[in-house]
Amino acid sequence: MTPDDARNGDPRSPVSRDPAPPPADPRIAPLLRTLDVLGAAARHLDPSILELLGQTVEAPAAALHQVVDHPNDAAGAPLDAACRMALAACDDLRVACLHDDLRAAYRALRAVAAVEEQIYPLCPWDATVSRHFLPVALRDDAAARVRAGVAAQPGRTGLLHVSSTRGTRGGFSMYVPEHYTPERRWPLVVALHGGGGHGRDFLWQWLKDARGRGAIVVAPTSSGRTWPLQEEDRDTPRLLELVDQVRCGWSIDPRRVLLTGMSDGGTFAYLAGLQTDAPFTHLAPVSSAFHPILVEVAEPDRLRGLPIFVTHGALDWMFPVEMARSAATLLSAAGAAVRYREVADLGHCHPVERVGEILQWLQGDPTDQSMRG
Repeated sequence: MTPDDARNGDPRSPVSRDPAPPPADPRIAPLLRTLDVLGAAARHLDPSILELLGQTVEAPAAALHQVVDHPNDAAGAPLDAACRMALAACDDLRVACLHDDLRAAYRALRAVAAVEEQIYPLCPWDATVSRHFLPVALRDDAAARVRAGVAAQPGRTGLLHVSSTRGTRGGFSMYVPEHYTPERRWPLVVALHGGGGHGRDFLWQWLKDARGRGAIVVAPTSSGRTWPLQEEDRDTPRLLELVDQVRCGWSIDPRRVLLTGMSDGGTFAYLAGLQTDAPFTHLAPVSSAFHPILVEVAEPDRLRGLPIFVTHGALDWMFPVEMARSAATLLSAAGAAVRYREVADLGHCHPVERVGEILQWLQGDPTDQSMRG
């Protein structure tokens, strides 16, 4: 498995070749603040509050604009590029919200992942950036910060991309914690993007918690615009092959292989994950559709005791929350070990604050029934 894009830590990469900026670089704090606000807008994106969301980025964007032309030092080019990408995302989001264009707002917010990818290689040299890429609950945890300080091994740890250039389909992106060691077995998360999305972007929904809590994440991109929910299924065989490839290359805990997904990705997680020969030990659909026939066609032995973490927003405008409640009830009745989380303020979005809980559930004692319900 050979990454074909710039590798995190590879001295041939234009980002890693440049020395990092000094700790007091005036661009970093306003850039991270802008990313936080854009992330909050993505978490709370809802058609009913678009105008308000557009207004939330005005102040951080103004502060960032004041420092974007900071004189180029050694890392000026990549950092300035990240700042300009963030400012463009703010501008696009404001315009989209002003015109009440939900699709355009989604497109604007996808740029956040590209900005984070641009600055992630600065983590080994800048403590503020490194702290940003930890989950909030672990940012002051001494052990987590020590683990986060380990440098990537080119081609083995950090960010890896295989046929995963944005705009292409069918590849995957992967994150292996920099402190990975083959002496222990690691949980594996296969994370599926929503309709029209891309694995290279969706990876960042999981990276912070995977980095802080210790998990390998693979984010494939669907062959078509979205996952095959009704048409010919070309993607399930790819997922099975991908899991096999990762198992061959890294030390994976066979008791902790999670298939999760957002929206169409969550629906496809049901379809692929409930198949009799599926290698996934846990499922975690998020904000996804569900049809009772999924339970009817699944083998009883596959469902019996299968840990499934269902997460849904009470305000979901695309897939009503009643669908998730029904899924939890039917799956439980069929013998699955269901944990259900209904998020009161969540619309049709991916709740990044729940990723840590899902990982802790995955990493729990597989013999402990309290971790399954």
